[in-house]
Amino acid sequence: MLPIFATCSCVAFIAYLFWTDLRRPDCPSKALWVPLAWMFLAGSRWVSSWLNAAPTLASASDYAEGSPLDRAVFFGLIVAGILIVSRRKVDWTKLFVSNKWIILYFLYCVASMAWSDEPFILIKRWFKDLGNPIMALVILTERRPYEAVMVVLRRLAFLLLPLSVLFIRYYPELARSYRPDGSPMYTGVGHQKNDLGLMCLMSGLYLFGELLRRREEAHQVFTRQHKIVAVILAAMLIWLLHMSDSQTSVACLLTAVAVLLLGRMPFMARRPSGIIGVLFCAALVIWLLNDVLHLKEFVLSFLGRNPTLTNRTEVWQTLEAFAVNPVVGTGFMSFWTGERLERVWRLLGAGINQAHNGYLEQYLNLGYIGVAFIVIIMLSGLLSVRRHLNVDPAAGMMRLCFIVSAALYNFTEASFYGMSDMWVLLLLGCLEVPGQSQVQSAGNSWSAHQTMQGKARFRAARIRRKELLSS
Repeated sequence: MLPIFATCSCVAFIAYLFWTDLRRPDCPSKALWVPLAWMFLAGSRWVSSWLNAAPTLASASDYAEGSPLDRAVFFGLIVAGILIVSRRKVDWTKLFVSNKWIILYFLYCVASMAWSDEPFILIKRWFKDLGNPIMALVILTERRPYEAVMVVLRRLAFLLLPLSVLFIRYYPELARSYRPDGSPMYTGVGHQKNDLGLMCLMSGLYLFGELLRRREEAHQVFTRQHKIVAVILAAMLIWLLHMSDSQTSVACLLTAVAVLLLGRMPFMARRPSGIIGVLFCAALVIWLLNDVLHLKEFVLSFLGRNPTLTNRTEVWQTLEAFAVNPVVGTGFMSFWTGERLERVWRLLGAGINQAHNGYLEQYLNLGYIGVAFIVIIMLSGLLSVRRHLNVDPAAGMMRLCFIVSAALYNFTEASFYGMSDMWVLLLLGCLEVPGQSQVQSAGNSWSAHQTMQGKARFRAARIRRKELLSS
């Protein structure tokens, strides 16, 4: 009886959250339901899993075949996304030129059919992967792109957090899986614990970003209703992070929060784009200190992880021993197919389907060229963010957090491809839509207010220092 009552309460709570969200005066277009559905399925379970109709992945051929139901759903969402973007006023020439590295990367991926063992499987996976930039474009071509990003993250939090709590508390058989050693791990509405951690990471980015915005913006304050909802979601987030035991997501979230706080410092207000240089210097200092003081061992100990990163180093050593073309790899998403997949399962256990390192995954599939493409995409994204920060610091800071989080996340997980919300977040951070940075909504006007406030504080502090020195 209690599970039924909890389920009804959870559904009512989610319905209330969406009801209040849809009543907002700045509610964006209905087109955002398409990327929301895409990211919800990518971040939780696919339709076949929700309907308990997922195929059994007992062999490599089963893994390659997938589910016809899932293919139909994702195909429908991709077509809907294409129709939405095609009806909007987009300067396609400027869009392609501004995002040439992303375009070239996807062209290189499909060109790898020429050397892939499974070209038919490759083209199916490539077309599905193409849905990620399409969903990102649906969001970024909204009239208020920054608000649209926050709306999607907010609604994802509305769905993923309460449902995960419900599953773990009252339907543990649906929210738990087991490690190879037999110990349980909590997954929420995801397939494994890192899925739950990524849900918490995305929800944390929204909650903290929203908190900073409302604290800084003169005409945006927390109502009693907003405070109650924020406290409930924050409590769910903290509890789910603890249950997930995903230290990768914890580290990424703490880093993103540190970046957002750094952007609020008075000395950053005069030139917001300077944070890019600060982060590069910080990364260099950390790298040097790690080389001298071995900070990695201290950080792993602080996070409660052993030097093997939960046996990830064993996985990496095993995969590095496979003979692949170092320049071009085995082909886009082609490493985990056929005899190679069966061999990996014999060596490491059935079920593993990623390298648990995005850069190694790129090397296995697309070689050094694929790794170089990802690095160049992130660097070009940072250059775009640098320009954006001087126009709209709020949106620029969120884009920066997406890129930084994705870069860190992929040291222990692989999410530069396929159905992954982290891949969508990276694309949201790196894609540059012509005119995007010039669009500043009423909800974004706080960024200009923040910049002026920061400059005023900086000038006041400088005057006080001069007065103290003169006295």
